[in-house]
Amino acid sequence: MQWQTVAMADEKIDALRARLDDLESEHRDLDAVIDRILDEGASDQLQLQRLKKRKLKLRDQIQNIENQLVPNLIA
Repeated sequence: MQWQTVAMADEKIDALRARLDDLESEHRDLDAVIDRILDEGASDQLQLQRLKKRKLKLRDQIQNIENQLVPNLIA
């Protein structure tokens, strides 16, 4: 029975790592898009604001998953 619990924990860790990779990739992509928009001097401030907001949400999700993968040793 204990090996099933370990297997489930390993599956959860693998799923979290895969999700983390996806989020980090999307975060990098958004960063590149934002930089390109700023370099081009595009005046669509609303689009830029939405992209930055999405990037911040991704950063929060990334941090949340990282916290799940690396428990707080102080606590």
